Amino acid sequence: MKVNEIFLSIQGEGISTGYPTVFLRLAGCNLRCRYCDTSYSYAEGEEMTVEEVFKKVTSYGYKRVCLTGGEPLLQQEIKILLAALKEYEINIETNGSVDICLFPLGENHRFTMDIKTPSSGEADSNCLSNFKYLREKDEIKIVLGDYQDYLWARDLLKQHYKKGIITFSPIYNRIDPKKIVQWMLEDRIDARFQLQLHKILWHPEARGV
Repeated sequence: MKVNEIFLSIQGEGISTGYPTVFLRLAGCNLRCRYCDTSYSYAEGEEMTVEEVFKKVTSYGYKRVCLTGGEPLLQQEIKILLAALKEYEINIETNGSVDICLFPLGENHRFTMDIKTPSSGEADSNCLSNFKYLREKDEIKIVLGDYQDYLWARDLLKQHYKKGIITFSPIYNRIDPKKIVQWMLEDRIDARFQLQLHKILWHPEARGV
């Protein structure tokens, strides 16, 4: 596996926000989103065996893991790792362009599927068939940069949403977050709103936090 970084912090976003979490960031991504805040993971990384990764992840003493990237589903070895960590609570952050049905999850595992809006420049890369495979516990994350993104996402959800926890969040430092809240309430959207806690607690470009 090509690993960018492994570290312990608190989860800064999603349904586990605030909980101590071991982060496993894998290197490599098939998309180039305009607002990406982890572009350093595109190529930076070192080769590690699944056994080495397992040993490092389990050494922190917490059984909550965020598997992220880059795009973690590009590395087939994660299937072996997920089996080894079957007793762990694992959140797999995927960019939504990879067919998630190829990665069956354990009872304690879930997906966070990032839907790419027009502001990302990668809206055409969404694998919309993934909506069929999401469960109630999985999360659908939608990052918004403007009102057109919001309208686009609202209409997409009307067409394709089946199950999962919907979360709206702003592109950092590009849009007033209060506007998103206003739009959600005006349209009676029953979804979560979130800010990236780690960018509030630490410098927005800090790594390993």
